[in-house]
Amino acid sequence: MSILGGRARDWNPGFSKIGVVIVAAGTSQRMTGVNKLFAPLKGKPLLAWSVDTCQRCKLVGQIVVVLNDKDLARGRKLRKERNWSKVTLCRGGARRQDSVTEGLRQVKDCCWVMIHDGARPFLATDLIEDGLKTADEFGSAVASVPVKDTIKLGDGEDSVKETLRRDRLWAAQTPQIFSFDIITRAYQNLAAEVTDDATAVERLGYKVHLYMGDYRNIKVTTPEDLALARVIAREWKQDN
Repeated sequence: MSILGGRARDWNPGFSKIGVVIVAAGTSQRMTGVNKLFAPLKGKPLLAWSVDTCQRCKLVGQIVVVLNDKDLARGRKLRKERNWSKVTLCRGGARRQDSVTEGLRQVKDCCWVMIHDGARPFLATDLIEDGLKTADEFGSAVASVPVKDTIKLGDGEDSVKETLRRDRLWAAQTPQIFSFDIITRAYQNLAAEVTDDATAVERLGYKVHLYMGDYRNIKVTTPEDLALARVIAREWKQDN
């Protein structure tokens, strides 16, 4: 049975809950001394953008925000200030996959888990809804956008080994949505280091389905990214 009952926005949250893990335990090493998660973005901390969207979204039953040790106190303060009633905070690990694993341990009674990078502020409700509809149909959903640039595969010595076919290349984003059982098992059995959740699921042998993301859904990693985010924020229309 489809949990979404047609259009995601018509789904009854009482039937099943969607759990969200927002990964925000990084140390902002490439931000030249700026903590990107709490950097101001159009009047509020960058982290608050995606959490606010999930807090407002009727499809979301629980939000786990994973932070590093030094940011936990600021996270608790922000939760109180912004009345995040759905939010649980937890401590992350050394690597992204360690932080996701810690976040998954806090998720309760959810059929689906949506994992999102806290450094991607421009998470729209439509992106969540489209992802849930895709996951409901195919079993998984990874927001992605077609690559615009020509991609060269290097040989390790600054020479081109191969030019990849651009029409088959997608840049993976978050949110990434999976059934609770599959994503939990993927991380429990993970031996190698991975940079996104889809890779962990792929290693179990499951096919992962892509759906159209948003080119504005950037990940803030460098000061240049933060400058671009402030440009996008000026034109961004908040969800109702």
